[in-house]
Amino acid sequence: MSGHGQPRPLTARKSPPLKGEAKVPGDKSISHRALILGALSVGETKVRGLLEGEDVLATAAAMRAFGAEVTRGADGEWSIHGVGTGGFAEPSDVIDCGNAGTGVRLIMGAMATTPITATFTGDASLRSRPMGRVTDPLALFGTASYGRRGGKLPMTLVGAADPVPVRYTLPMASAQVKSAVLLAGLNAPGETVVVEGEATRDHTERMLRGFGADVRVEETSEGRVITLKGQPELRPQSIDVPRDPSSAAFPVCAALIVEGSDVLVPNIGLNPTRAGLFETLRDMGADLTYENVRDEGGEPVADIRARFSPDMQGISVPEDRAASMIDEYPILSVVAANARGRTEMRGVKELRVKESDRIDAMAKGLRANGVSVDEGDDWWTVEGRGPGGVPGGATVAAQLDHRIAMSFLCLGMASAKPVTVDDASPIATSFPIFETLMTGLGADLAEGHPA
Repeated sequence: MSGHGQPRPLTARKSPPLKGEAKVPGDKSISHRALILGALSVGETKVRGLLEGEDVLATAAAMRAFGAEVTRGADGEWSIHGVGTGGFAEPSDVIDCGNAGTGVRLIMGAMATTPITATFTGDASLRSRPMGRVTDPLALFGTASYGRRGGKLPMTLVGAADPVPVRYTLPMASAQVKSAVLLAGLNAPGETVVVEGEATRDHTERMLRGFGADVRVEETSEGRVITLKGQPELRPQSIDVPRDPSSAAFPVCAALIVEGSDVLVPNIGLNPTRAGLFETLRDMGADLTYENVRDEGGEPVADIRARFSPDMQGISVPEDRAASMIDEYPILSVVAANARGRTEMRGVKELRVKESDRIDAMAKGLRANGVSVDEGDDWWTVEGRGPGGVPGGATVAAQLDHRIAMSFLCLGMASAKPVTVDDASPIATSFPIFETLMTGLGADLAEGHPA
């Protein structure tokens, strides 16, 4: 899993109208957490709608390595027989997390306060990403870590034998770091406290409560203060995973820029800490509506209808919205290229340390396809060329990043000339049915380079 094999070029050509229903996979963030908390519970947790992409399957394999029984039924329902808080066994081999940045950081947190040793690695992209942002706060519990220069994988963690509770103020907006600290706090005595100045996705807090943990959230002058009472006995749950808003972003945005399109994306999680993209698209003038709004398992859910929107205008995206849409800026920049006027995205330095430097990757690819882009350390701007105004015609480097690959394929669906990504194989990490789903809506995707 730590490599993607031979590159697989994929080309998108100007598409006819996209029509129909796009049933995207289950939410990746919730899928990771369901597996981990199920493994830390006593008894059997059942999960329906789990995202079966490579990232989540790597987390399932890791939970097995730590002693939990994780199986998939013939009906697609997953079963996790957990080992209880603090019950992880020492794995006999290296834990390979593939491309899963969320997976590796949450798993590190979950094992950090159990007196065992585990070594983590991943693919070339994951091995280039910083882990110090997680290992630094885990050290406060008493956890030791030994990695490559710069805090890179492969890395060995030695769990704290006598963990102490921690109060930690996040230096950056990161749901991964927050979640790692809270998961480590499960096996520490007393109360572990995380303070975040800017709210990030709160799936971990919601799910911890669902599994029976005592979690309090207060809004204070410091920011959002999350307090977890340690050493609970987590109760197994039955979980229906809503569909992933980050995956929904691709058929939604493609429909907005491909002339004549009308696409319904059902059962999408609209947690307010995740829905910033859809709010931004509406601010730009997108024809985007929520249907059948409801609540499932403590998470707001709706069906999203997206129609071709030729009157979208560039905007300045509010900085305080960044945490709620950090993974969606690449596909937003594709929409911005097909809108009129300039779109400004600021406060987005986190994009520089994702699976790739996403600002650099998108800027290079957009410029190669005839779009003007300006950038700084934590901002970038895209000059819109209006509906159907992107020339296209380039081959872009996906840089082993699934969201970069999917974003440029969506660009090609609305460009004058085909757009090729040099390697589409990383898409399987989060959205294994992307090609099938998009071609089912009418998109023109083909293996290889254009003839």
